[in-house]
Amino acid sequence: QVQLVESGGGLVQAGGSLSLSCAVSGRTFSVYGMGWFRQLPGKEREFVAGITWSDGGKFYADSVQGRFAIFRDKVTNTVSLQMNSLKPEDTALYYCAVGPIPSRQSALYRYWGQGIRVTVSS
Repeated sequence: QVQLVESGGGLVQAGGSLSLSCAVSGRTFSVYGMGWFRQLPGKEREFVAGITWSDGGKFYADSVQGRFAIFRDKVTNTVSLQMNSLKPEDTALYYCAVGPIPSRQSALYRYWGQGIRVTVSS
């Protein structure tokens, strides 16, 4: 089992910044890919950013490219999402996830955090 605990998030004005963090514990040797997803009520979970645990390779959704940055710390077993130039459409419940391969597809992630809310006011 792998446990994920998200922190950060909150309310920010458009154009502002927020940072999310996800602490990973448990069977961390099974972690190869980590990702951040977001979801609005009644909508499907949307890929935001991903990172390969071993070499730190990163990939992003087009909607956040250039504004968001994903990082991982192999010492503290955390993955972070730095969100800059936030827009009202970034408002969502954000989830971190881990799985055996890095991917943009939520179905390929095995473990999920509880979700953390990000609200961007206009």
